[in-house]
Amino acid sequence: MTELIHTRAELASARAGASGRVAVVMTMGALHAGHRELMRTARESADFVIATVFVNPLQFGPSEDFDKYPRTLVADVEAARAEGVDVVFAPDRDEMYPGGTPQVTLAAGPMGEILEGASRPGHFSGMLTVVAKLLLLTGADVAYFGEKDFQQLALIRRMVRDLEIGTEIVGVPTVREPDGLALSSRNRYLSAGQRVAALALSHGLREGAAQSDAASVLEAAGKILADEPGVEVDYLALTDPLLGPAPASGPARLLVAARVGTTRLIDNVPVLLGEVG
Repeated sequence: MTELIHTRAELASARAGASGRVAVVMTMGALHAGHRELMRTARESADFVIATVFVNPLQFGPSEDFDKYPRTLVADVEAARAEGVDVVFAPDRDEMYPGGTPQVTLAAGPMGEILEGASRPGHFSGMLTVVAKLLLLTGADVAYFGEKDFQQLALIRRMVRDLEIGTEIVGVPTVREPDGLALSSRNRYLSAGQRVAALALSHGLREGAAQSDAASVLEAAGKILADEPGVEVDYLALTDPLLGPAPASGPARLLVAARVGTTRLIDNVPVLLGEVG
């Protein structure tokens, strides 16, 4: 039976009663099949699973969608229950940030200033701050994050390494719709026509990943994105798995961010350079 809790005291009590390997899945709610896959993966490998639901104000810019971000807690708890989650921790803003906006936050460093960080100043500082707090509050042995937010995943891995936080960070492959669109809570903002246009992101990434050298990867992906008038590209980048310069051969990552209508979407895929996919 899944328990819904809202306070630090309740979380501490639940955590004290947990035995074995403890896993956490952090979300901002509006759960979809991608979140459920994270919970399912956690359930398969851990003895006690905590899911968190908190729309973190620190990672939203002044022109972003904090106020309209969907809040669907009842449905979220039902989804967590279906995946065998033991506890859903859903604090309010005052519980998460007692005393107001924290005066001390985490800096994302150089890795947080590129790609999403360049487009959304302060976003990763807010994200890392809340992730660090939730890792400490839950005391989890392992935390699961989706690869769709690949830069986020890379930064969290770097944070736990640099700050000696003893939580294992596991990335879970992106869950997609049958037509290839990466699952996102923001997909619900797309009209029918915009959703069709948004398929250019996954189509472009797929075509790019099928190429064998960096120039061809970017050219193939870029052409498909440029040919879709409903998509306004923010960035298309090819990096190594740690978001550094792409290697001449070996594993790499192809990442894209674009606006479809008023909705900003991100996606990425692994690429193996030097070989034809």
